[in-house]
Amino acid sequence: MIRCVRLWTGEDNNSHFEEGIIELEPGARGDALSSRVDVATVSFQETASGGAFSWHTAPVRQFVITLSGTLDFQTRDGEHFLLHPGDVLLAEDTAGSGHSWTLTDDASWRRAYVVLRPGAQVPFRTKARQRTQA
Repeated sequence: MIRCVRLWTGEDNNSHFEEGIIELEPGARGDALSSRVDVATVSFQETASGGAFSWHTAPVRQFVITLSGTLDFQTRDGEHFLLHPGDVLLAEDTAGSGHSWTLTDDASWRRAYVVLRPGAQVPFRTKARQRTQA
C-alpha cells in the first residue's frame, strides 16, 4: 500500500486531513497495482530547501506526489502532518481557509502534480477502512 494523506474542506470552511492509503490489488508478476485514475495533466516542480508557502487552497483536485524533501503541513485548526518522499497528498481543499507547508529538512521539495479529471474516482481508503488480513 502507498501512504496517502487526503486534504479537504469541511462544512466549517477549514481544511482538514485524514491519513490513509492508495489501495493496491495483486497484479501480474507479483506486483501490486492500483486501479486506473482518470487524469488531465502531470507536471513537476521543485522548491529549494528552506521553502515554505503560507495559507492557500489547492488550485484543483490533484495528487501531489513527493519525490524528495520532508514537509510539515498545517491547517488553520493547528492540525499538522508530515509528508515524506514516496507519500501522496490527495489535495481536495479547493475552497475555504486552506493549508500551509514548510520544508523541514535540507533537501529540496521535488514533486509531481497529477491533476484529476472532474469526477475521477481515486483508490484512496482511510486507515479505518483498510482491509484486515486473515
